[in-house]
Amino acid sequence: MKGKRNGNKKKNFGCPVQGTINVLSGKWKGFAVWHLGFGPKRFAELRDLLPGVSEKVLTSQLRELESDGVVQRKVKPTVPPQVTYSLTKAGDELIPMMSDLCHWATKHLGIPPMLPMVRRAGSGLRRRAS
Repeated sequence: MKGKRNGNKKKNFGCPVQGTINVLSGKWKGFAVWHLGFGPKRFAELRDLLPGVSEKVLTSQLRELESDGVVQRKVKPTVPPQVTYSLTKAGDELIPMMSDLCHWATKHLGIPPMLPMVRRAGSGLRRRAS
């Protein structure tokens, strides 16, 4: 993600892990990235998958993810404009790491997954031997 915002506005202290955490920091960013791991979504579809998010907050967090090179926004010039969000290659590379974090939290914190697991060809998800 060269040339991007350098791990969000928060300090990363020269640590790539902290920079990555900063990119995903935000109440709805992780959920948005996870849902986009299933494929492109229009704004309203994404909003409906995130109960409780306001349009203002979702728009802001999607803009930050776009600025960080995780999400791309495509606007189809119709009336009203049709806006579709999808993961960039860099965003797609986050999915296996997020899956690993999900497994870790289930194992060590006892938090069961509440979202479906991403199953996409080419997503690079690894199967774990239990």
